[in-house]
Amino acid sequence: MVFNNRELSWLDFNGRVLQEAQDKDVPLLQRLRFLGIFSNNQDEFIRVHLANLVRTNKIKNKRKSPVYSDIDGSQSTKELLVLVNSRVSEAQNKFARIYSEILSEMEENGIYIVDEQELTDHQKTFCRNYFSSVIAPRLVPLILKKNTGIPFLKDNSAYLAVKMVTGKGKNRYSIIEIPVSESCPRFVILPAEEGKTVVIFLDDIIRLCLDEIFFMFGYKSISAYTFRALRDAYFSFDDDISKSLVERMNAGLNKRLHGQPVKLVYDNEMPEDMLNFISAKLKLKENKDLTAGGRYHLMSDLMNFPKLRPELEDTELIPLQCPDIKPFSSILKVIDTKDILLNYPYHTFNHFIDFLKEAAIDPKVGTIYITLYRLAEKSKVINTLINAAKNGKTVVVMIEVFARFDEEQNVEYSELMQKEGIKVIHGIRGTKTHCKLVLIKRKDKGYVYVGTGNFNESTAQVYSDFGLFTSNPGIVSDAEAIFEFLQNFPTRFYTKQLIVSPYFMRKQFEELIKREIKNVQNGKRAYIYGKFNNLTDEGMIKLLDKASRAGVEIRLIVRSACCLQIGEQDENIKIISIVDRFLEHSRMMIFHNDGEDKIFIMSADFMTRNLDRRIEVGINITNEKIKQILKNVFNIQWNDNVKARDLENNYVKQNNKPCRSQLELYKHFKEL
Repeated sequence: MVFNNRELSWLDFNGRVLQEAQDKDVPLLQRLRFLGIFSNNQDEFIRVHLANLVRTNKIKNKRKSPVYSDIDGSQSTKELLVLVNSRVSEAQNKFARIYSEILSEMEENGIYIVDEQELTDHQKTFCRNYFSSVIAPRLVPLILKKNTGIPFLKDNSAYLAVKMVTGKGKNRYSIIEIPVSESCPRFVILPAEEGKTVVIFLDDIIRLCLDEIFFMFGYKSISAYTFRALRDAYFSFDDDISKSLVERMNAGLNKRLHGQPVKLVYDNEMPEDMLNFISAKLKLKENKDLTAGGRYHLMSDLMNFPKLRPELEDTELIPLQCPDIKPFSSILKVIDTKDILLNYPYHTFNHFIDFLKEAAIDPKVGTIYITLYRLAEKSKVINTLINAAKNGKTVVVMIEVFARFDEEQNVEYSELMQKEGIKVIHGIRGTKTHCKLVLIKRKDKGYVYVGTGNFNESTAQVYSDFGLFTSNPGIVSDAEAIFEFLQNFPTRFYTKQLIVSPYFMRKQFEELIKREIKNVQNGKRAYIYGKFNNLTDEGMIKLLDKASRAGVEIRLIVRSACCLQIGEQDENIKIISIVDRFLEHSRMMIFHNDGEDKIFIMSADFMTRNLDRRIEVGINITNEKIKQILKNVFNIQWNDNVKARDLENNYVKQNNKPCRSQLELYKHFKEL
């Protein structure tokens, strides 16, 4: 069979995000934010995947497989690098066209994004006052010299390259970081006449006020051009056991911060002498390392574009209260009587926070165990765990400090929790702990939460995920075994209802797929339905392909990279991808199992790293009511004919009434 390359398949996914920005059925300002999401995704791709290809190519590794790919396809690393660079450039050009179209439509709706040349006198006065009071205290202009290296450029910052032309025929160069923060946003709303909304980039206020920054230099003219450097995000970890984990993590983070730039993105109006000067300082001299762009960069900031007009935004979907959980009542008492399934962001994440809060003050609760991977910047989860420790509970936290781009925050949270008397575990060397698991132990019984998404109240508002509460004694026993293992590796452990990678998950799913193959060969009905973020593991793909050729019906919803390429003989496999206002993050598997459905939710994708190199946890759902809810969720999403695409990014249009699955799911849960 033929496999899709993971990197190219991922770029297809980001192309679907760009389609949302182009879709005129999407509210106008939400389309602008989709451009921000696309840009954020593309930046991470360059820092991780493209950087890895560059690194691999530099050491002349002749393997055809990029390090981060489960499946490499038919290209060599060098060939793939050419393809990827071409696709990245094409997407950026498309981004620029769509951005220009959206700006025109915004103007038709009375919203104008202006630069410093288009300001009225009143707006100029406003901007200069804003510069003096808000921006200037945050600026650190750096003068560039020919014989010294370029000052350190942050990876997630955009800069203005300033050129001063003197009367002696010489040029002076400087760079200024654009100081974006919560108190100094990238977009500033200006005073304007009634009926108009005028917005300016922070960059352009600085351009307007260049004379206030460099007044002491004599120059004939002064100009500024935006640029940014994207660095290799590779994280190297010091194995020196004489140093503490925090010391080694900080050293690794410092190396990443100073990682080799892999791409310079610059304003195409930047003078050639300035571009040559900066690119030489960054040791980026080849054309493929330099990308000409528009006037503005770090466009991921568009995700935070101000909300200006309700009619140009998505209709707000207020997270629902789970009907089983009443306000001001005990969640633990409800879980005593039944299992509860939540589906964020349709259900409020406050139920999970309240679950922890109740455990933190319940006199009968003795111990709280939890695994943490990515957390909110001001985490209510962390605050609640600290509160539990202050109330005399034993709190054991397994926090993964190697969560990419969250390492620094997780180290800080680790130190904070340890100071508050919480037992913090940093996992098993060489194996990331990615599962979403909570165990609460009372004197009389235990409670477990198994989820597919992070314990992060911010992302839970936009990421679609499942979470199951249960007091089932068998599952409680399984969770106890897992936390015992995490604390006392290499203790052996066994589980019955929780499936765990890298120890049992692959084997159990393989056996279930093989069972479907056997059933169809015996003339019985057989199907496999799955929902993933990524499907890239070669072994699982080959097995699914084998099942389809045997006659098993296979339906897959894969949001991002999918290396399973459907061929002419794969008539039993159908794959769709859904990109909409919420990010599809939940994972689930449904097996027909000879009429006795086996249904799982899990933290793992079908990726080699998830199945073989990470601690992941899934759960076999046995509650019939919850099994039916999960089947309903899958069926609603499978019938999406508004936001579903095939692997070639063609919209799936069926001859029935429109079904936009995320809105349908909200209605579904509202009616339960």
